[in-house]
Amino acid sequence: MSTHIGASPDQIAPYVLMPGDPYRARWIAETFLEDPVQYNDVRGMLGYTGTYRGIRVSAQGSGMGQPSMAIYAQELFDDYDVQTIIRVGTCGALSEAVNVRDVILGVAASTDSAMNVPRFRHVSFAPSADFTLARIAAEVAEERLLPLVAGGLYSADQFYSPDPETTRTLAGYGVLGVEMEAAALYTLAAQFSRRALALCTVSDHLLTGEETSAQERQETFEDMIVVALESIVRLEEKHPVG
Repeated sequence: MSTHIGASPDQIAPYVLMPGDPYRARWIAETFLEDPVQYNDVRGMLGYTGTYRGIRVSAQGSGMGQPSMAIYAQELFDDYDVQTIIRVGTCGALSEAVNVRDVILGVAASTDSAMNVPRFRHVSFAPSADFTLARIAAEVAEERLLPLVAGGLYSADQFYSPDPETTRTLAGYGVLGVEMEAAALYTLAAQFSRRALALCTVSDHLLTGEETSAQERQETFEDMIVVALESIVRLEEKHPVG
């Protein structure tokens, strides 16, 4: 049991899907996992473990923002020896290269957060995804004819930004979408030598103003979760844990 997760070490799987919304974690467990068991409800941050195609997988909410993500990711890596975390969330599109309902595979994550300043001081560390896991996810999406675009994400500290010029500048440098968690996840995965990937469904477009309906988000999330789970299956086949 860690500070924020009320589970014994054997209750959490080596592979974890992490949506921001804890109720989305419950939906993942009930929809995709066989025999899911809830292992956490501390602070309402729900966590479940079940199996997918014979592989143990957990679904754990991260909350919103990098400080919350960092708490849960660090405890999963450090206290529960989790080997792989895939963030499955939403983002806003910054580029005409992606459309609403596309999935962005976050190759790297820029950020305006100061969380890494104590770690690296004057160096601007570049948080990035695990290449093997990213390549597998791209292959799975291509085989299933799902709209996935690989590129950079922007992990913002504020949802309601007072400075829209920042997102315009990042878009000019090829950043595809804005979200709030990937940079912290990638940094911690690097610290603990683990695998991490952020898959983010485009729920709204900052250039066009287009948004998805609740039903469309549900259907798009389903595709994204399948890509994440099938990527875990393929990763386990190529690089088995333990």
